[in-house]
Amino acid sequence: MRRLKPQYVFILVVIGLFTLYFVAGALFRGGGEDRNAAQAKAVADAEAPPSVQVRVTPETVRQVDVVLRGRTEAARAVVVRSETAGVVAETPAREGSFVRKGQVLCRLAVDARQATLDQARANLRSRQLQLQAARQLAEKGYRSQTQVLETQAALDAAQAQVRQTEIALSQVNIRAPFAGVFDRRDAEIGTYLAPGQPCGTMIELNPLLVVGHVPETDATRLRVGAPATARLVDGRALSGRVRYVGQDADPQTRTYPLEVAVQNPAMDVRSGLSAELRIGAGSGAAHLVPVSALVLDADGRQGVRYVLADNRVAFAPVRVLEQTAEGMWVQGLSGNVRVITVGQSFVADGQKVRVAQAR
Repeated sequence: MRRLKPQYVFILVVIGLFTLYFVAGALFRGGGEDRNAAQAKAVADAEAPPSVQVRVTPETVRQVDVVLRGRTEAARAVVVRSETAGVVAETPAREGSFVRKGQVLCRLAVDARQATLDQARANLRSRQLQLQAARQLAEKGYRSQTQVLETQAALDAAQAQVRQTEIALSQVNIRAPFAGVFDRRDAEIGTYLAPGQPCGTMIELNPLLVVGHVPETDATRLRVGAPATARLVDGRALSGRVRYVGQDADPQTRTYPLEVAVQNPAMDVRSGLSAELRIGAGSGAAHLVPVSALVLDADGRQGVRYVLADNRVAFAPVRVLEQTAEGMWVQGLSGNVRVITVGQSFVADGQKVRVAQAR
């Protein structure tokens, strides 16, 4: 085998080096162009408006309710007290039972009251006879008109004495001032009651009250006579109407007292049960938005961000009316609104965005 001459070897090496140089240059130029293209694309993406997803929410006229927590309460609760002194002789009303108006709750011992009444009635009959005789004598000229009038005055005093003793005797019966439940007895047989001491407590459960406190933001929307529904902890629902809304707020809670009267004819709903009150406050425009769409602005106000016609972002503070399985019913928006459902926390008011419909 013949060996190549040195000059030929040199020529082949030079040709190889030139070939390697041109191939490497082509490769490096191609990589640089790819990097430049990638950088240009990144800059373009950074300068492009951010993308958000929106949901078109139409305006709907909806019944507006004020919802708050409350509790049932007796319409009246009265401590029935003795009007006279005496020892309790009977307790006819059973504690916790329903009693009619005028039914005896406690009966005191009569003692000498009946004898006093009998004496007053006997004195009245005597005065009546004296007046009759005085009139007959006056007709015959044996009595003056002044004497007849004095006898009439004595008769009137006797009648008043009878009435007074009758009242004193009737006061031994301590009666229910209204129909309701004799909730608690404070006096047992043998208890001595002085005037003003309690026999027991009466409560009225029909109508029944459901009481609560209204925030100052909702107080102006409620009116006496507004329809209301109270749902008790056991699931029962009671319907009624607002009978009272306070005008002076509690200085600590800034809330106003409220009372709703509901019918409780069977008196099976007790006082003191927790309840959810839903009070009608008229109707108005409302929008249904996803719960996740609610955000806070820089001032801490709760609201939603939406997209204007020119694809710029805007913020609207809203007030939540009701939460349902479909979302939140809110007030504060107007017309058909493109509410941002994805990306609302990463855009600012007035910022231009690209809009995509929510899936």
